[in-house]
Amino acid sequence: MTFDLEMIREVYSQFPKRVAAARELTGKPLTLAEKILYTHLWDGTTDRPYERGADYVDFAPDRVAMQDATAQMALLQFMQAGKAQAAVPSTVHCDHLIQAKVGANTDLQEAINKNNEVYNFLESVSNKYGIGFWKPGAGIIHQVVLENYAFPGGMMIGTDSHTVNAGGLGMVAVGVGGADAVDVMAGMPWELKFPKLIGIKLTGKLSGWTTPKDVILKVAGILTVKGGTGCIVEYFGEGAESMSCTGKGTICNMGAEIGATTSTFGYDESMARYLEATGRKDVAELANGIREHLTGDAEVYANPEQYFDQVIEINLSELEPHVNGPFSPDLATPISEMKAAAEANGWPTSIEYGLIGSCTNSSYEDISRAASIAQQAVAQGIEAKATLTVTPGSEQVRYTIERDGFIDLFQQIGGEVFANACGPCIGQWARAGAEKQEKNSIVHSFNRNFAKRADGNPNTHAFVASPELVTAMALAGDLTFNPMKDTLTAKDGSAVMLAEPTGDELPSKGFAVEDAGYLAPAEDGSSVQVVVNPDSERLQLLDPFQPWNGENITGARLLIKAAGKCTTDHISMAGPWLRYRGHLDNIANNTLTGAVNAFGGAVNAVKNQLTGEVGEVPAVQRAYKAAGVPTVVVGDWNYGEGSSREHAAMQPRHLGVTAVLVKSFARIHETNLKKQGMLALTFINESDYEKIQEADVFNFVDLASFAPGKPLTLELVHADGSSEQITVNHSYNEQQIGWFRAGSALNLIKQQEA
Repeated sequence: MTFDLEMIREVYSQFPKRVAAARELTGKPLTLAEKILYTHLWDGTTDRPYERGADYVDFAPDRVAMQDATAQMALLQFMQAGKAQAAVPSTVHCDHLIQAKVGANTDLQEAINKNNEVYNFLESVSNKYGIGFWKPGAGIIHQVVLENYAFPGGMMIGTDSHTVNAGGLGMVAVGVGGADAVDVMAGMPWELKFPKLIGIKLTGKLSGWTTPKDVILKVAGILTVKGGTGCIVEYFGEGAESMSCTGKGTICNMGAEIGATTSTFGYDESMARYLEATGRKDVAELANGIREHLTGDAEVYANPEQYFDQVIEINLSELEPHVNGPFSPDLATPISEMKAAAEANGWPTSIEYGLIGSCTNSSYEDISRAASIAQQAVAQGIEAKATLTVTPGSEQVRYTIERDGFIDLFQQIGGEVFANACGPCIGQWARAGAEKQEKNSIVHSFNRNFAKRADGNPNTHAFVASPELVTAMALAGDLTFNPMKDTLTAKDGSAVMLAEPTGDELPSKGFAVEDAGYLAPAEDGSSVQVVVNPDSERLQLLDPFQPWNGENITGARLLIKAAGKCTTDHISMAGPWLRYRGHLDNIANNTLTGAVNAFGGAVNAVKNQLTGEVGEVPAVQRAYKAAGVPTVVVGDWNYGEGSSREHAAMQPRHLGVTAVLVKSFARIHETNLKKQGMLALTFINESDYEKIQEADVFNFVDLASFAPGKPLTLELVHADGSSEQITVNHSYNEQQIGWFRAGSALNLIKQQEA
């Protein structure tokens, strides 16, 4: 079944002429990213080329996707927009609220029992507003999107940072906050700063133990977690064309870990094969009709330095399998150097868990190659020394790999199969013994590995690798195991070296599924009632944030000066807190509880300057709000790195924080702060971070004249009575200042609709 075929047909009908117009306008050959951007302009055309990294541009995405944890807040906001139906094809996917604990069937039923109120809410809102609904157990949003909705040359946004996974099918797919999704579903343009472009030329061909996962692990080591900020990464070259579509998806998926706006590949035969295998031959035929427009121009790829802002070249024939981590997805170590690195850093080398799957690596190809390792172990009587778990990405993949015997192979070496959901990848893992906070190591094929991310234990050292390598390392139970040279002990006591993994790009018998888990919305949802119990602990209707009064903010206090890495996990933890994602006041009780206080180094402990007492961050902030005292949060580099969760912006806003001042922002978080009517500011002089003292009072000197391109002046009044002024930057344009004036972007939408 092909969803939204007429929409795709319309996009393709406009594509050639819009590409030609953009090429003429810019006076040069175009990258694929530029083609997609220029063909999706809100006004359809422009009279001038846009400056990368400078111009804010309005776009018209083709579709919106939301996962259940973020969809709650997005749809609560959309309900206030006064629209009868979503303006573009949109879907909701129930994948985040299922906790991995016992096994797939038990865990799924437990999730339905616990989250029934939320699932009913999401289903009814979807039914009312013409939104497709994917039931719990249907699969992880990004895998389901790749299988059903992604199409070459399209543009989509999704309320999850790993929406970028759809770049594996040649899309510009961008992770956003719920407020951005509301704009698009309400029929309004989506604003994005025109991205810079990073070109990655892939030469040679993958072989042996090296996989597409190793490409992005290598890239993460080169660019770091902030090196892709504000950029689209475009992969090209013979190496790119030699990889499978789902392998490309893996690479694009983890582009979120380098901060990239998105990543993409040009349309090729692997994408056509995947479209046909997933029942979308009609889309492949449409794409084939304009295929020269669905990849970068030949001149671009022949001379990439002339057309990209940065070019990286990787020879796949020379690439070595990598293991990244712990605690950061960009700490890249080739497998041959892992033993020395572990010894030098004191990493625990005994592996307790190996986890494969997730939205990043749960394709048929991934599972089949990992299964080939399991099959060798079964033949030799080898059981995994670490506990191995498998998390399928969709019911279609799960059903197919069960039919083809792969699940049985994993179970024969002691493997467990979790539900088709995010599970351990996002902290939805009831890992036995994690509460003891013992130092240990796990390896997984997921994307992120921040401290406490998987199991809540800050001492779990999580390492990222390909599913094949994770399976091999789980068999050995050893972080230093290198399957290219080390041996395992067979049941008969002999030393066995694993053969290189093998697998099929696509199932030879085709994909199969009994119930994919999709529910279509009502043709006319006007009579559908959406009920939210006012006494619910899980859901809460939103009250509009208060607009700015037009005056300078004075007498503000410092809530916390965060030191070092402060991701959205630090600002709004996932795991058990996911249950409150639809209740802003309840989830606000985890605000900044993971941030490290620069004054003393404690976590979730700050001084209340009104009383002098030390308390938990949310409690202290609630005290400031009750007293009518505005507050400021100060942070370090790449503040808000990680998930797209807008709760990390909405929670501080709800509690009364007025401004966030940092050395630099992650893109999505900065936008989320702006959308919620907050001040997102950066130090002009990074050393001014050191001037911020614990008892400071902040006075905005010239906020009353807030304007695009004009820095703001901030007075710091220290406890000893002395004061000094610092100048801070912002990236607000006139429309975004309008959001701030109105109190939020949603408030502005409602004003315009009135």
